[in-house]
Amino acid sequence: MSTTLTPQIEKPRTTAPRRPGRPGRLLRRLPVYLIVGVLLLIVVYPLVWLLLSSFKTQDEFLNKPFWTLPGQWSLSNYESAFTQAHMGTYLLNSVLTVFPALFIALFVGVAAAFGLEVLVWRGRGSVLLYFLAGIMVPGQMLLLPLFTIYFHLHLTGTRWPLIITYTAMAIPLTVFMVATYFRAVPRELFEAATIDGAGVLRMFWSIGIPVVRNAIITVALVQFFLLWNDLLIALTFTNDESLRTVQVGLLNFTGQYGSVQYGPLFAAISVSILGVLVFYLFLNQRVMRGLAAGSVKG
Repeated sequence: MSTTLTPQIEKPRTTAPRRPGRPGRLLRRLPVYLIVGVLLLIVVYPLVWLLLSSFKTQDEFLNKPFWTLPGQWSLSNYESAFTQAHMGTYLLNSVLTVFPALFIALFVGVAAAFGLEVLVWRGRGSVLLYFLAGIMVPGQMLLLPLFTIYFHLHLTGTRWPLIITYTAMAIPLTVFMVATYFRAVPRELFEAATIDGAGVLRMFWSIGIPVVRNAIITVALVQFFLLWNDLLIALTFTNDESLRTVQVGLLNFTGQYGSVQYGPLFAAISVSILGVLVFYLFLNQRVMRGLAAGSVKG
């Protein structure tokens, strides 16, 4: 009786890769931290400097280095901006001109984009090109003809020239951006709604607007910044001081012979930027939530 022995080959031991320790991870991520720190400093430092400057006196601006802190934390510059320079009136005028124009432009632009991309009808390509041509026309070329038209219509001296001009200039970009989003929406959604008996208005309100809601919020954010920071159009169509917007009103802080009251000027800019920053943070969160909801559905 004989027995056979089979050779056993020892398997090589597999060892898990050694993870770097905490100091190693910190050194590996150090360039990223440095880049993020530099970017944060570039973004945040001007805002901090602007806010600190709004508390300084005229003597501190002219005779001390720019990095020094204010000697007194007084709100006198803010009081001067609202009482002497009428900053409250300018803020109210900006709100009463920008938000109506933004609402009308979004409503008309989204409806036009829905009709041009979702509905099928002859000539829609030419109409879309007509809207896109509006983006290419420089705004400076429209000022003189628009001023003449508003003068003959007796609209000068009111807020209507600003509202109409802002609306007309915001619609082409709104149509272009929202139509791009509608182009990516599956047509099966609208075909199913049509089979269920939904009409055009029902498809627009119940399907079209919810599907492109994140696009609408993004366009609203972009258009708000463009309209709120406009100076040329507001300066052209507001000949009355009581109708001036924020950007035009900031020019009032320049006195005779070019002298500038820096404290009230930076206080007015801080108030203007604070409102824009709050609006941006609110809409930015809505955009992120809309994108996250869209990724889960997809």
